[in-house]
Amino acid sequence: LPAFRDSKLFIKDLHFDEVPVRIYLPRVPSASKRRGVIFFHGGCGMFGSIRCYERICQYIARKSDSVVVSVGYRLSPECKYPAQTLDCLTATVHFLKTAGNYGVDPGRIIVCGDSAGGTFTATVCQELVNRRDIPKIRAQVLIYPFLQALNFNLPSHQKNAFTAFLSRERAVHFILKYLSKDCSMKEAVLAGSHVPESMNLKYSKWINPELIPEVFKVGYKPPLPTSFLPQVHKETKELLKTRLSPLLAEDAVVCRLPDTCIITCQHDVLRDEGLLYKQRLEDNNVKVTWCHVEEGFH
Repeated sequence: LPAFRDSKLFIKDLHFDEVPVRIYLPRVPSASKRRGVIFFHGGCGMFGSIRCYERICQYIARKSDSVVVSVGYRLSPECKYPAQTLDCLTATVHFLKTAGNYGVDPGRIIVCGDSAGGTFTATVCQELVNRRDIPKIRAQVLIYPFLQALNFNLPSHQKNAFTAFLSRERAVHFILKYLSKDCSMKEAVLAGSHVPESMNLKYSKWINPELIPEVFKVGYKPPLPTSFLPQVHKETKELLKTRLSPLLAEDAVVCRLPDTCIITCQHDVLRDEGLLYKQRLEDNNVKVTWCHVEEGFH
């Protein structure tokens, strides 16, 4: 669909190495090169589009006087995982290399996304930390991101289990659908039966209710022990890879990430994932700005 008109912006539909993008450029000339924003929309990799996020991207471009690139990555299940992440990665690399063509300073480009778009943002930044042939990403903005599929029994999962739109059960259902997996495994994943004990022990230093500030743990009850189901683990191994669960990345990667802004919402099953990533980044001396919306929901 064509873009909504905006008197303050030039809007163009382009392709970055075959990935469709819509670029928003402020009409007013700038004395110097502008900042750039790469935006990945939410929708669990299955929903959403450039058009759905049109007003948001126009708003960002106008208010920040930045050039915004909205990425129209392919959607699952028509395009199998990890096509979505790869499209976001391809578009990001292309823009970093060609930023000057759009009046953008390549040293002032941020990556931004909400929900699954926040996952893609975190993953892209992690996968580019060792690239020396392109400019470094200046910052990442994670808006209530999904960051791990190891533990669905954190305090925010319990407290917001039945919140409208994104309940705890629906979150796991969407993830399994996104990966084209059998949704009958949902209950086992919710219980944590897809994770071997050795992996739970390894990652407990990063994903643990004890790491959540007390103010967010009111009413929390530790879940009952569950049995490991090898067949479920075998079928859902992608859940525990860093491309889908960037919270599981090693410190050697996390310590090299750019400045970060994390936005969490009180009434959101994913709230604690943002809190845990905030802690990991700070422990690795990454500068973090955190905004928590007390009355916010996913």
